[in-house]
Amino acid sequence: MSSIQSQSTICALATPAGVGGMAIIRVCGSNALRIVDMCFSGKQKLEHSASHTIHFGKFIHNDTVLDTVTASVFIAPHSYTGENTVEIGCHGGMVVQQQIIEALLDFGARHAEPGEFTKLAFLNGKLDLTQVESVADIIHATSTLGSQASVRQLTGGFTQKLQELRAQLLDICALLEIELDFAHEDIEFVDRTVVTNKIHDAISYCSHLLESHKGSEILRSGLYVGLIGYPNSGKSSLFNALLQRKRAIVSNVAGTTRDYIEEHLTISNIAVRLFDTAGIRDTDDVIELEGIEFSKSIIEQCHVLLIINDVTRGEHHSQPLVEYITTNYPHIIVTLLQNKADLLNTLPFPPDTIYTSATTGLGMESVRDFIKQTAQSQVDVTSSVLINARHVGLLQHIVESLHGALTALALQHSNEFVALDIRQSIELIGNITGNTSNEDVINEIFSRFCIGK
Repeated sequence: MSSIQSQSTICALATPAGVGGMAIIRVCGSNALRIVDMCFSGKQKLEHSASHTIHFGKFIHNDTVLDTVTASVFIAPHSYTGENTVEIGCHGGMVVQQQIIEALLDFGARHAEPGEFTKLAFLNGKLDLTQVESVADIIHATSTLGSQASVRQLTGGFTQKLQELRAQLLDICALLEIELDFAHEDIEFVDRTVVTNKIHDAISYCSHLLESHKGSEILRSGLYVGLIGYPNSGKSSLFNALLQRKRAIVSNVAGTTRDYIEEHLTISNIAVRLFDTAGIRDTDDVIELEGIEFSKSIIEQCHVLLIINDVTRGEHHSQPLVEYITTNYPHIIVTLLQNKADLLNTLPFPPDTIYTSATTGLGMESVRDFIKQTAQSQVDVTSSVLINARHVGLLQHIVESLHGALTALALQHSNEFVALDIRQSIELIGNITGNTSNEDVINEIFSRFCIGK
């Protein structure tokens, strides 16, 4: 994609709003250097400076020194956005930040829209759409592993895989279309079995990418772990014990938890979203019933469910609940915790049983190990691909188009019809990367960004 020049120069605070040690104000556009030069007083004009240089000076407006600042200069096309950019480093007071931005506006800049800097990078061919999405993922990362995976995607991991898939499909099209050029000579240039096998390979490639979606969502948003059980089984006590702080109210009165509680923790660099839910039972209490309905909605979102059994009431007391969950939610990983084990004189169950006690801390490490091992089994920690729902939909359409090509081959349709489905798949790859995406999709993606990025 060729470089573009924005019709206006934009500016925004690039660091979080508020008071801090320092702040960065980003100015970008064809007139960025000229506008900042109107306020910046250093050893030389920024317009005469080399790219990737930092300058110290005073920021002056209306003959008043607003602050001493640094000005980092990036000359197009060698910048994040592909356009002339100046990053002004000032002290982090809110008044100073606002005064500098107002001065820039006075000299012709305008406020940047959310995500506009990254949108310029996309429009100038610095990033494709999957890399743009990874920028948002880095900003919102909830764990070390999630952040690292997002960085790998930003540096082109997913882009490379899509390019490989596109190359496979272009190769198939080339085989088909060469034969079309010589259709009048009744010469067969390509073995249709070879084409069929290549299409199957492309489908397998897409299927492999689709299979990584669940792991991608865990890396991006965290492993959803729900604590469920009958009332008074000790869910809230275990919830607090796993968090290592008191977060949920604990009481001997059944039905104390009327709503779900969500907290975040990190286990072995993987983000975990832990849910304490209302005890599941038959009740006439309207508020408790609503809490139980909330519990069911949380269950549907979870990757893992820890069913808390009050072992003092028997090791099989929660078996009906286990059977209900495994029957109705077969995709969820379920394990049974034998809770309140400190109240037993002996631990009579098999050695792989997880005994827990919030009172003594018994079994807490075993629970954390189970969560860690489950998370690691669901994600590829070295993955350079973070598939999101948008990618899934498009990859599924690609697979459908490829199956259409297989059907055309099986029905002995002409190569023209087979190539049509393959070309459709290639266009869909362009929708993933942004080469052929419509403007509404692009605008929706950038609407998720904050101002200054």
